[in-house]
Amino acid sequence: MKTKKVTFADIAAYTNFSKTTISRYFNDPDSLTLENQQKIADALVALDYKENKVARILASGKTEFVGIIIPNLYMHYYAEMLDQILATYETYGYKFLVFAGDEKKDIERRYIEELLAYNIEGMIILSPTIPSEELAAYDIPVVGIEREDRCICSVNTDNYMGGVQATGLLERCGCDLFVHINAQLPENVPAYGRIKGFRETCEEHGLPCELFLDDLGNSYEENHEKMQKIVEVLEGRYPERKKGIFLSNDTHANVFLNVLVRRYGKLPDTYRIVGFDDSPVSSEAVIPISTIGQQIPVIAREAMGLLSVQMDERKKRRPVPLEKPIHKIVTPILIRRETT
Repeated sequence: MKTKKVTFADIAAYTNFSKTTISRYFNDPDSLTLENQQKIADALVALDYKENKVARILASGKTEFVGIIIPNLYMHYYAEMLDQILATYETYGYKFLVFAGDEKKDIERRYIEELLAYNIEGMIILSPTIPSEELAAYDIPVVGIEREDRCICSVNTDNYMGGVQATGLLERCGCDLFVHINAQLPENVPAYGRIKGFRETCEEHGLPCELFLDDLGNSYEENHEKMQKIVEVLEGRYPERKKGIFLSNDTHANVFLNVLVRRYGKLPDTYRIVGFDDSPVSSEAVIPISTIGQQIPVIAREAMGLLSVQMDERKKRRPVPLEKPIHKIVTPILIRRETT
């Protein structure tokens, strides 16, 4: 038989509160004493109350939706980060609307307007395209991950430490030429720390080094073509030297490894490779790749926790806004595998 839906009137009758008080419990719980909140919560359990989410959204205007904008799903780091953010539902109870912006400002602005039309309560932004000053002007809690963050809260890896760790590992491997492959990044982007950590470690230890800074594209075909050209350059200039290659992410490290394996049938003794992320492709590669682990699950939990605090604060009768953005830094972990 069909179970009768429990209504506010049923809860009011059970608790001897008015229907107005029951409504306040759902829409403005801080207006009730903790004792009365507990009485109503106990009644919901006793009556086996099943909440009508649509009705609650219409009544309160709170959707429990969070918007996420990522640059793309080609880079394994973004796919893994998204997976870990979605996994926080069990802890925080927020649902997610996700857009991949392809690093195009007009498209991402349109996506944000779409998200705001759904009355989202906050945003997590991994895409670096739109300046943080513009994101802060939307007057909604925003947390950035690994992007420029002057005006918004953020959670980032200690990228400088990661650059130092990668270079140090390659030095311990006995390499006599050190190479870092990355994009041409502005200094206000957290990932610039990888370049700086590599460069300064090489300078401090007197290590011969070379930087390849270029747009490597967002597809396998583009990446493969660029990596082939870099390998050709390295083989032409330094055929006999033991080359330590530090790449900006595991996706590119895997493509670089593929180029070498296709060329030589193995990872030559003249190459050692370190990636950055510890996304699944690093351990699943044909030769498991050493990497700088960003602790992606930790970053996802910290980002959602930081956003949740801000969203909860805005639900109070007298919310207290943050005086300034909060920036959290997560320590990277060196993970040594077969490419070193």
